[in-house]
Amino acid sequence: MTHGATPHHTADVGAVQAPATVAQALRAVAALGLDRLDAQLLLLHALGRPVHERAWLLAHDADALPVDAWTTLSQLSARRVAGEPVAYLLGEKEFHGLALQVDARVLVPRPDTETLVDWALDLLHAQVGPHVLDLGTGSGAIALALQQARPDAQIDAVDASAEALAVARQNGRRLGLPVQFAHADWLEGAAAGYDLIVSNPPYIAAGDSHLPALVHEPASALVSGADGLDDIRRIVHDAPRHLAAGGWLLLEHGHDQADAVRTLLAAHGFADVQSRDDLAGIARCSGGRTMALAGRL
Repeated sequence: MTHGATPHHTADVGAVQAPATVAQALRAVAALGLDRLDAQLLLLHALGRPVHERAWLLAHDADALPVDAWTTLSQLSARRVAGEPVAYLLGEKEFHGLALQVDARVLVPRPDTETLVDWALDLLHAQVGPHVLDLGTGSGAIALALQQARPDAQIDAVDASAEALAVARQNGRRLGLPVQFAHADWLEGAAAGYDLIVSNPPYIAAGDSHLPALVHEPASALVSGADGLDDIRRIVHDAPRHLAAGGWLLLEHGHDQADAVRTLLAAHGFADVQSRDDLAGIARCSGGRTMALAGRL
């Protein structure tokens, strides 16, 4: 994940005079320090319009702004200025073509994680009915994206947080995707014979300078020991017992952790160890496969 700090401003949103038009409302919240895109999304939400209708705002910039919409926008803007993620304010986040419901019980899905999904789909392209396990599923983003793309796959997903699982299950039901969600601490109690295990585990080091900007998201989904690799070490150690011959393990990790993760994979007997770059050209995911059948893909 690429985490950027959200600037904090001291402006009092409630002190701003209620604007008369849509355009004035956008200018008012932008003056408080909100990013233009954030302001547009929050205004659309306050107006009860779909967040993809940004063009509507341009076409209706002179429309009168309802008082209740400004009240809602003011409240949302104040929370955003305080650093709360836009996805929590909207209650949803788009990921790999899916509209996922999210709140403070789960990490906000990042575009970087789509790199992991795309790599997984590349590896599964020639398999019929593959069996896949998503570890630390959170909102269900990875598992549901894989299930959407591969209806023939059997997708299992686990999380140690019962609250996160409630969000994931709700997303699965709403999207009509038959992912099997279960409560588990990583691979404890998992079956054997998976063709692919994927995970976006916590990988931020305790004390990392980015953490203050992420205070609104669950720390258990972010922090993993002194160097950020505690959970990855555990997964790499345990995964071979749960993979089929030639099965792959794919892990998302921090922008500077690719070398360390590849070293861990190789040390635990994985072959074809490699990394994949995200759209910014950063080595975002690393993986390998069990020795048997290595080199076939």
